[in-house]
Amino acid sequence: MALPQEDDDIEEGTAQRSTRGRMPSGKPNPVDVHVGSRVRLRRTLLGMSQEKLGEAIGLTFQQVQKYERGANRIGASRLWDLSRVLDCPVSFFFEEMDEQTASASPRNLSLDTRDLEPRENDPMTKRETLELVRAYYRIKDYHVRRRIYELARSLATTEETATALEE
Repeated sequence: MALPQEDDDIEEGTAQRSTRGRMPSGKPNPVDVHVGSRVRLRRTLLGMSQEKLGEAIGLTFQQVQKYERGANRIGASRLWDLSRVLDCPVSFFFEEMDEQTASASPRNLSLDTRDLEPRENDPMTKRETLELVRAYYRIKDYHVRRRIYELARSLATTEETATALEE
C-alpha cells in the first residue's frame, strides 16, 4: 500500500503554493514581516551579511532574504537558532510590534484585512537608521557618544517645537 503524498489533495495538473500563514490577499502575514524585519535589524546591527548568517544556520542567503521579507515563515527551531547566532533572546524578534500588526495573528483576523498591510514608512526598517546606529556604537568614547545622542535629541525637539509654532 502506497503512503499518501503531500500533494495528493491537489488536482492533477494544477500547481498550487501553500497559503499557510498568508493573508487572504495572498500577502505575507504582518507578524511574519515584523519578525523578519527584526532579524534583519539585528543582523545589520552586528555587521553580519545575509550570506554569513545563512552559513551559520545552514541556509543560503536567498533563504535568509525570504525570512527577512516575511515571504517565508520562521519556525520555532529556526527562530531559536537565529537567536543564538544573533546573540539575542527569542523575544527580541517580537519586540516593538504595534497593536495593528499583533492583531494580524490568524486567530484574530476578521473579514476586513485591508488595513493590516505592513508599514512601509517605518524608520526602523530603513538602511539609513541601521547604518546610523551601527556608526554610533562604533564610537568608543562613551562621553562623545552621549554628546551625539544629546545633540540628536536637541535637534529633534527644536524641529518639533518649530513645527508646532508654525501650526
